[in-house]
Amino acid sequence: MSIIINLDVMLAKRKMSLTELSEKVGVTIANLSILKKGKAKAVRFSTLEAICEALDCQPGDILEYENATHD
Repeated sequence: MSIIINLDVMLAKRKMSLTELSEKVGVTIANLSILKKGKAKAVRFSTLEAICEALDCQPGDILEYENATHD
């Protein structure tokens, strides 16, 4: 099981760069990059809220749960 981060998908849909998002939400490019690559261990609700506001989307547009089944 894992959480998939679709930040790159939403950035592409909104035609927004990571740099532009960083400026809008007040989070460093490095930290957004870690989140985008799925390497983050946690995300603050305030950060998620700011990202959703900047990208005009819902948390579910960015975060996706994938249930890996074992055979």
